[in-house]
Amino acid sequence: MRLSPFIVQNVDRIVDEWERFAETISPAAQTMDSEALRDHAKVILLAAARDMNTAQTASEQQAKAEGEDLDKTPALDIAAASHGELRHTVGFDLVQMTAEFRHLRACVIRLWVDSLQAPEPAHLQDMIRFNEAIDEALAESTAAYAEQVSRSRDIFLAILGHDLRAPLQAVSMSTEMLVRKAKLDADALKYVSAIKNGTRHMGSMVSDLLAFVRSRLGSQLPIEPVPMDLGDACRAALAQACAGQPDCEPVLTIDGPVEGEWDRGLIHQLLQNLIGNALQHGSQSRVVTLTLTGGARQVLLSVHNRGMPIDEDSLATLFDPLVRSPSEDPSLPGTSTSLGLGLFIVKEAVNAHGGTVDVTSTEAEGTTFTVMLPKHASPPGR
Repeated sequence: MRLSPFIVQNVDRIVDEWERFAETISPAAQTMDSEALRDHAKVILLAAARDMNTAQTASEQQAKAEGEDLDKTPALDIAAASHGELRHTVGFDLVQMTAEFRHLRACVIRLWVDSLQAPEPAHLQDMIRFNEAIDEALAESTAAYAEQVSRSRDIFLAILGHDLRAPLQAVSMSTEMLVRKAKLDADALKYVSAIKNGTRHMGSMVSDLLAFVRSRLGSQLPIEPVPMDLGDACRAALAQACAGQPDCEPVLTIDGPVEGEWDRGLIHQLLQNLIGNALQHGSQSRVVTLTLTGGARQVLLSVHNRGMPIDEDSLATLFDPLVRSPSEDPSLPGTSTSLGLGLFIVKEAVNAHGGTVDVTSTEAEGTTFTVMLPKHASPPGR
């Protein structure tokens, strides 16, 4: 008997063996009933049998062997993806879920081979097609499982970032009350200033973390545009970034009207991250130059610093999340984040407003980030 009809006729027997194997996977299987243990096994097997009966050319077989998406079976993919999601939910780890498919493959081949009286050349083709179907199912299950792991991690980070805000706010308010109500000497004021700077940097890190998680859980950062003056926002951001740094020498130049409608929180994050990046990677003179150029429909913001140029290899991944420059030193002042998220948040904030961001960096000219913001935020897709 060919393998495809063998699977259909013996599907319940095969699924029984799947269940017996799944029962041995601890500790998750100890709390699962028969239906949960069997999960999508029958659907996967029957979909694999149908896939084996589908005509396939030599080129399609080669493409499938190389992992391309030709001639995939929707029923098989949906069942396998659902299986991966549910196995993650009940507590199987990735190795345990993969072991299920390994056992399924071995079980089917063993039972089928035992039933054969004399192997035929067509049986080899059956085994190839069956292995292709199981590999496809395994790939879909693994991808779905990995997506659930990633989402769980992002949700955990969101909860962590949210819960960190309350103690940070308590520290910040306590330092403010100390300055206002207590008589502090010069040394104590320095300690309070250090606490305030540290709290501010931690707050920036938490904001970046939350923005990163939001971008991972959704298509783009949500915005709430309000009328604002970008010049005032730049002055406030420079004052905050340079607080406690006597060698910080910011220069702000404004040319033309720079009023518009933007999300105040995201613009603040964008400015803090660009200024913090310039302070961190700039030369020892700590000179950071911001230039605002207002037009009829848009505002150009450039942030420039002298110092070691960004190498070409780093430019390609500069705005990627969780990527840090090889020259980055977290101990230097002016660092707004040590998570490798700062420039990623800049890009996401700009995209949310329907703008663009570019960077040029040479030893002769220094490094310049240029942001174009429409005066009236127009997120892509709206």
